[in-house]
Amino acid sequence: MSVCVVSVLAQEERTDSLHEVVVTATGTQHLLKDVPVQTEVISRKMLDSYGGKSTEEILGGLTASFAFSEGDMGSQMQLNGLGNSYILILIDGKRIHGDVGGENDLGLIDPQNIERIEIVKGAQSALYGSDAMAGVINIITKKHDKDGVFLENSTRYGSHNDLRQHNGVGVTMGKLTSYTNFQLQHTDGWQNTADEYTEAMVVHDSRNKTVNKYTNWQIAERLDYVLNKDISLYADGSYYTKNINRPKNGNYPSCDVYTYDLMYRNASASAGGKWVLANANAELPSNYVTLDIDWNKHAYFYRYTHRTYEDAYVDGVLEHGIPMYAGQKRLQSDQQRVMAQLKGVFYLPAGNTVNAGMEYRYDYLNAPMRTENGHASDRTGALYVQDEFDQLSWLNITAGLRLVDNENYGMRLTPKLSAMVSAGDMRFRLGWSQGFKAPTVKELHYRYLHVMGSSTFFNIGNTNLHPQTSNYFSANAEYRGKVFTMSVTPYYNKLDNMIALVNVPVGEIPSGITTAYLGDGSSKVQARMYKNMEDAKTYGVDFNASCNATKELTFTASYAYLNTEAHQYDAAKMRLVDVVIDGMAHHKWSASAVYQHRFVPEYKLGVNLSARGSSTRYYQNNGNGRHFQIWRLNTTHDLGRANGKMSYRVEAGVDNIFNHIDRTMHPYHLGTTSAGTTVYASFAIKFSQGKAVKSKKGDNASLRYDDDE
Repeated sequence: MSVCVVSVLAQEERTDSLHEVVVTATGTQHLLKDVPVQTEVISRKMLDSYGGKSTEEILGGLTASFAFSEGDMGSQMQLNGLGNSYILILIDGKRIHGDVGGENDLGLIDPQNIERIEIVKGAQSALYGSDAMAGVINIITKKHDKDGVFLENSTRYGSHNDLRQHNGVGVTMGKLTSYTNFQLQHTDGWQNTADEYTEAMVVHDSRNKTVNKYTNWQIAERLDYVLNKDISLYADGSYYTKNINRPKNGNYPSCDVYTYDLMYRNASASAGGKWVLANANAELPSNYVTLDIDWNKHAYFYRYTHRTYEDAYVDGVLEHGIPMYAGQKRLQSDQQRVMAQLKGVFYLPAGNTVNAGMEYRYDYLNAPMRTENGHASDRTGALYVQDEFDQLSWLNITAGLRLVDNENYGMRLTPKLSAMVSAGDMRFRLGWSQGFKAPTVKELHYRYLHVMGSSTFFNIGNTNLHPQTSNYFSANAEYRGKVFTMSVTPYYNKLDNMIALVNVPVGEIPSGITTAYLGDGSSKVQARMYKNMEDAKTYGVDFNASCNATKELTFTASYAYLNTEAHQYDAAKMRLVDVVIDGMAHHKWSASAVYQHRFVPEYKLGVNLSARGSSTRYYQNNGNGRHFQIWRLNTTHDLGRANGKMSYRVEAGVDNIFNHIDRTMHPYHLGTTSAGTTVYASFAIKFSQGKAVKSKKGDNASLRYDDDE
């Protein structure tokens, strides 16, 4: 899809897309047109043109392969038929943390600090772990290593009191560079319908909102130090907090007993470095070794607003009906992770590039009332090696092996193989890879109630799960020219022992479950347990195209067809039955028309008219999501520089121009949570003493430009 999104600029800027440097697919630098594994890119210039307020809005609006269902615990994301637990999200090559509820909170990512986004589908790289059966999303952040001081402020305000604030401060003093980033996101939320099915009846004055009121903010710091010409070091850390305010009980019970709000507290710290090694062959690039160590914490609390009676352990003994009062908070889960990775890239004679490394991961879950023993942990180690063969100018073959060792499930070797043939402006790619995914701590041990209308779903971990394996096949034909680009990618992904929440009889609930998990008798409890399916497969085709119609006008289009099949053995019926992979839609599409013109040196106008749509999304419980299409208009106004140091941007737009609203009653699934037509405006100002720079060679290197390019 990169061919669709990177060539949306004016004629004088078009050639930049042909020289876009990507790193995710192989861990080494490649021009986008020459990357051996099909890679989709959302460039910085497309990000600036589109003006998305969040990572969900960016991915959902610019790539047809993604689907989202935003909720209180994060984003229920799907990529080509597979959900969150199969998608690996990286920030500058390091995985994001926070998946206790099965959803990733993409609010951890500041959209104003994104340089570009690289997407590799399927488990096509030996460099990444078991989470990557659906694909890898690598979010590359902006680098701020200019001499002197760099300051930026961006404020965006829109309908429903939607506020997005970004501030950045960068300072370079000799060998030391510091960048401090602050972001804040707030909305009052909205309600698309007051109809709700609850207690076996439909009420018409529910207080439930489609999207609840929330506020989150994050502060992050990164330090880079150049020890000498061969060794560079870094350290970074962040703190993130999110508060979700939910409607309280009115005249009728809602989908949940809202006597508490939700709190999230995340923290992270990491350090590492890079050592450049001289190559024995002076004609080849320098070899290098990197080391990264990081720690992450994701804590999830209830903050009580009314007196609530809960089960709790007092001096090690389970007590029932312990009162919790307004203002008190209670930990639900605290997930921590420590990771270490050592890797090296070696450029060898005869066109061989070897990428080899090892990593260690330790996951710890503290959940006093949601796990059998109050806590659980898991350890995983891995070794990998990947070799790129470039003996022939028109042929690239990349082969890799990854050996995974999990403390509960032992060792598994997964091979990866891809080939690319170049013929002028055409590229033909074939890929095959195997994946191995051990059950997560949550899938093994986590237990929680999920109340929806008149039904209470009791979701249960399962210690008898088997690891999942996959075989992914893809083919790609791509044409890349200066005026027109097109890419077609069919794929087939077969999973064995796929893990999913499946409806099971109450009799299968493990012994020892407390009454807190069984409800209060007012609702019928439907047990759902994590179980292995007999088999599952997803298959489809992605199509992407772009055309530079004139010097200033570009059109893009993308379409994704998807089908999924899964089977589960039903003991009561003594046969295999079809099981829905939640969230699957057969057809998704996106399109845009982008116009850019610089009227005078001090003023540049950008207009982006875009649309996205989806057919019906299918779910096992509580109905399907309705089809939709949503149109969006964004305008940008760059006002040049004052005294060569300051730049200004004004942005204004309308989202959901034709006011599409899904008014499906609570708690049934929605095709989209859009609030209808909304308007927004933003103002950004930047001060910089630096000039355009080209980054040093490395695994995250790319050509970078001055901020007011």
